[in-house]
Amino acid sequence: MSQARNNSKRFHELRSRYPEFVYEGHSVHRDGDRWVIIWDFRMGTEIRFRPRLVVPHVSTLNTEQATLVLETLGFQLGMVELISYWKTACPPRIVIKPYSMDEEGKAFWSSLYYLGLGEFRYLNGIDIPCEEFLSLECVGRPMERASFPTDPSRYLVPIGGGKDSAVTLSLLGGAGRDVVPFMLNPLPASLRTVSAAGIPPARCLIFRRQLDPLLLQLNDAGYLNGHTPFSALLAFTTLIASYLSGSGRIALSNEASANEATVPGTDINHQYSKSYHFEASFRDYVRGKLKLPVDYFSLLRPLNELQIASLFAREPRFHSVFRSCNAGSKEDRWCGNCPKCLFTAIILAPYMDDNELRMIFGKDMLEDEALKPWLDELAGWSDIKPFECVGTMGEVRTALGLAAVRRGEGAPSLLRYASHRLTKVSGPALPTELHDPHYLPEQDLDLLHLAVKNTLF
Repeated sequence: MSQARNNSKRFHELRSRYPEFVYEGHSVHRDGDRWVIIWDFRMGTEIRFRPRLVVPHVSTLNTEQATLVLETLGFQLGMVELISYWKTACPPRIVIKPYSMDEEGKAFWSSLYYLGLGEFRYLNGIDIPCEEFLSLECVGRPMERASFPTDPSRYLVPIGGGKDSAVTLSLLGGAGRDVVPFMLNPLPASLRTVSAAGIPPARCLIFRRQLDPLLLQLNDAGYLNGHTPFSALLAFTTLIASYLSGSGRIALSNEASANEATVPGTDINHQYSKSYHFEASFRDYVRGKLKLPVDYFSLLRPLNELQIASLFAREPRFHSVFRSCNAGSKEDRWCGNCPKCLFTAIILAPYMDDNELRMIFGKDMLEDEALKPWLDELAGWSDIKPFECVGTMGEVRTALGLAAVRRGEGAPSLLRYASHRLTKVSGPALPTELHDPHYLPEQDLDLLHLAVKNTLF
């Protein structure tokens, strides 16, 4: 934790050097067959950030209205985009110049910044209450509202390339829903997943996010760095995608397991912006403040990781194309040495045999004893979980027990190791009922009930 202590000292030094971070404004302009949104952030007098987002032009939309909608939603997206740049020095005051904001709106953003940066605060040794972490000062005109029609029967589905979004595509597509896959800076796995689902490229909506290169330079120069709530940024990006595609429903693939804290007994959750708490507050903000005709919910919220893994195991068309490993994402591979790779292997192990798992990961993940420290963290035999998007400790222990029983005396090394630590190796068959709370429309809830009805554990 010496690094955390050093970073904590650095945190206070940088806040003194940069007392405020200013959201100067943003611009929207048409560039041929695309729209470009550029934000303007300032920190101190010498640091300026200008990240951008490139989105496709939809010829059927009125250009004048599109400009207004993109300006309005672009401001909202800028409020979460700025997190990546603000965190480099964590100035105690954020000045918002484009629009004013009431106290309820400020409370939403303050909570998102604080809880969404929970991992960042923890790993950088920043022990400070929310009310002291930052203050928001809004000096602009009253916030404008975007108004546009949407089709409540059309589903915008963000695709990340992992097993969860593949299951969502399979469920909605299999039920004949009108689905528009959405991708932000898509990885090859994202494109393969959509292709495996049988959806033509012309049906997809692709956005390109471009970071300001100065951010990476500051990271290299010793400014503060760490995890940011990417799924919150994705949430606000989907509002623009909803407008461009006319989608009245935005169906995420976040499961019930995302609600568990990474550091037990705290509000530190690597997956905060995938949690039900964020989903609820975001829905309230979109409907109450922005007045948008959009229903944002996670289709998989009523499911746990074991249920999702069982559904994914039935979909061999996705097994060779999906990826969930952050460490190997740039090379489009499973690294085979990280907690995300190990978790994915464990959660699939009750439903897929060792040969099938080897085909996915390129190695016998459950025979690699060097992964025991990660296994201890995943199963709750260490103080904290890995800072990754993984299931609950209880789900991991259950999966280990079920996988060990399935393999019997020939179980791989890590399953034998886990068996000695589990109080009940066999574990009961998991129930097939769905979990509360959630925001699923009734027709989609029926779809999930049908999907898990014959689930075998």
